[in-house]
Amino acid sequence: MRRIPTCVLTDAGPPEVTGGHAVDRHVQIGSLTKALTGTVLSRMAEAGTVGLDDPVERWLPAPPGTGVTLLNLARHTSGLPRLPPRLGRRDPYAGFGQAELLGLVRGLDTVAVRPPGAEEYSNLGYAVLGAALAAAGGAAYEELLDTHVLRPLGVTEVTAHPSPGRRLTAPGLLPGVRRRPWTMDGAILPAGGLWATPRAVAGLVVGLLVERRLGEPSASWQSTGRLRWHNGATGDASVFAGAVDDGRWVVVHRLNGRAEDTDQAGVDRLGRPE
Repeated sequence: MRRIPTCVLTDAGPPEVTGGHAVDRHVQIGSLTKALTGTVLSRMAEAGTVGLDDPVERWLPAPPGTGVTLLNLARHTSGLPRLPPRLGRRDPYAGFGQAELLGLVRGLDTVAVRPPGAEEYSNLGYAVLGAALAAAGGAAYEELLDTHVLRPLGVTEVTAHPSPGRRLTAPGLLPGVRRRPWTMDGAILPAGGLWATPRAVAGLVVGLLVERRLGEPSASWQSTGRLRWHNGATGDASVFAGAVDDGRWVVVHRLNGRAEDTDQAGVDRLGRPE
């Protein structure tokens, strides 16, 4: 049976690390990035830099009258498809840069697969949202993230460009060989391209969901009853992060293995009796 490197952090005790995982190495967090992008949107709206109901064409060269707002993008109700067209297979987002994104934005009315307001989970929508926030804030996405989220929470160890010596990627089929991670530092970054140490993710969960130091959790977090959560997965990594309203929280990160099992491990932990 293949061993799955796993790191589990909870409010209840010390980290549980197995299979060569680590608490202090950068790992890909996939779509958990979206929860941070949504927090940037909330903070910029609170500061008056953007409005949640701003149409996307206010900040990007989209056709007028699309009906798509920044909040639509954050809530997956923009009607945009899940993925940008013409992605590669082995490293799907490697060729998806700002030029490709802006090309899609200019034809946003023809790219949509549903009308605004209809739910359609969309990585493309979050790429558009990140570009709009960067245009409105006059700064790169990573700078906005640092200004509005990371520094106020005192969280470090979150980046799009970890040094190779600090990265932890999935083991390959041959001993001593690591899998090559997806390239996600281009236009797709705000949708799923961040790396973070598991302890940094724990700091974000506590700051954003438990202590709520930046206000109410953004619209990007998912809600299931008393649970607020988000997950994320790339080619060979998956994460589940969540908290319930009694203050219990969990972060589960795994290298290799099914993302669904990572989610279930997180839910199971929060479902245990106190």
